[in-house]
Amino acid sequence: MPHRIEPRSGVAFEVPKGALLTVTDPTGEQVADLLAFRKDDIREVISSGRTLDYASRIYLTTGDKLYSNRSNVLLEIIEDDVGRHDFLLTPCSKDTFRIIYGDTDPHRGCFGNLVAALETYGIGPDDIPVAFNCFMNVPVDGTTGELRVDPPLSKAGDRIVFRAMDDLIIGLTACSALQSNNGSFKPIDWEVTPPE
Repeated sequence: MPHRIEPRSGVAFEVPKGALLTVTDPTGEQVADLLAFRKDDIREVISSGRTLDYASRIYLTTGDKLYSNRSNVLLEIIEDDVGRHDFLLTPCSKDTFRIIYGDTDPHRGCFGNLVAALETYGIGPDDIPVAFNCFMNVPVDGTTGELRVDPPLSKAGDRIVFRAMDDLIIGLTACSALQSNNGSFKPIDWEVTPPE
């Protein structure tokens, strides 16, 4: 049975080794920031740098693996309806909204939502790395290196499915940044299918 993350919020939950995690965009054009920590040692966490280094590209899709800071595979993408996700940009935060948008009373963003959700697992603010941003569309100019945030390519019902390669703690959000979600805030659905 799918679970729903309400707009501009986040959750944390466990996924056992071998289980499938399905992240679905139920209405389209909504980003979901995803973190994965090894359950028995939360100091081991997904690593953008190692993953992109080993993949030799910045856009990951079906068949790609998300590596940890210790070069172990934590998640493998086994199905992907969209094919465009971001693993460069950090979770949005109060500082994001203050610096980029000029907000004087900023929302806590995905960073704050992840911190709040993961607190019960002993994971604090300084433990939050760059997230795998499901459905986020970040084109990069190959000549100048300039990047921009465009509307997600995901349509209503599109999903990405991961296989857990270890017992994991997952943090997941319905992203809080207007620019990332084509100007509106929408929910995200998730479901864990136990290993066979």
